[in-house]
Amino acid sequence: MTTLILYTGSGCHLCEQARAIAEPVAAQAGWSLAEVSITGNAELTAAYGIRIPVLRTPGGRELDWPFSPGKVRRWLLAAPSSTP
Repeated sequence: MTTLILYTGSGCHLCEQARAIAEPVAAQAGWSLAEVSITGNAELTAAYGIRIPVLRTPGGRELDWPFSPGKVRRWLLAAPSSTP
């Protein structure tokens, strides 16, 4: 199963909304979802600090907030490794 990363941060209410949207869509597409907090990680904070929540495929494709279930579904289907 291919893992989709959701970059989040401490106290990020949009991140909670993003997880609620992305998790079921990813599961339906055969992907797992791993949440990675950028809190306390200088490198991740520099890359994602003002962008979270952000979804990222193993191939490096990223989807910034805001997104809907339909947008996540289309984005996953367009991923080069969309067959988990």
